[in-house]
Amino acid sequence: MSKKLLALALLLSSGMVHAQTAAEVVKLNQARYLAANCANCHGTQGRAQAGFFSLAGYPKEAFVAQMKAFRDGTRPATIMHQLAKGYSDEQIELMAEYFARQSRQ
Repeated sequence: MSKKLLALALLLSSGMVHAQTAAEVVKLNQARYLAANCANCHGTQGRAQAGFFSLAGYPKEAFVAQMKAFRDGTRPATIMHQLAKGYSDEQIELMAEYFARQSRQ
């Protein structure tokens, strides 16, 4: 009987791990989608060309603070204040996590 319970426990736990992984994949895909909007100026995966600010490896907290400052109009900008208004706090957090995890190279 204990072998059946062990098998059932393993089966159930593998389903829970899969569900968690699926949720993480969805979150990562959302972050990639949002970050792609930044690629024109800040480069693919946040690695900008000369003359633009690279976001790859930028600290999450700093990214969130800067985006909110652009959005709220407390940081002057040429275009970022307009772009930032289109993002929710949750979306800014997702982008911040994504860029923070990217290598600078």
